[in-house]
Amino acid sequence: QVQLVESGGGLVQAGGSLRLSCAASGIIFSIGAMGWYRQAPGKQRELVAAITSGGSANYADSVKGRFAISRDNAKNTVFLQMNSLKPEDTAVYYCNADVLGPTAVFGGYWGQGTPVTVSS
Repeated sequence: QVQLVESGGGLVQAGGSLRLSCAASGIIFSIGAMGWYRQAPGKQRELVAAITSGGSANYADSVKGRFAISRDNAKNTVFLQMNSLKPEDTAVYYCNADVLGPTAVFGGYWGQGTPVTVSS
């Protein structure tokens, strides 16, 4: 089994910062792309940022210049540094990873989500 566990969400004032972490555990042979998604109330889940195993990153236009994604391949962990937070960043943030696990094929796995609330 493969599990993704997020941490680091919480309540912050507009203009503040938060750092999210997501650690993958279980029977893992390799991890491909990792990413962060978010879902605000009444809205669809959207991609925030993603990073390849080689470190290439891409971002949603709404977070470019404010958020930074990184990963520690040795620890199967991905991070999201969020700066200059705005009320519209309020959402539940989900970690996603393409993992080569016990099924012997790459599969997409999701974390349970961590809530981020930005007050104005």
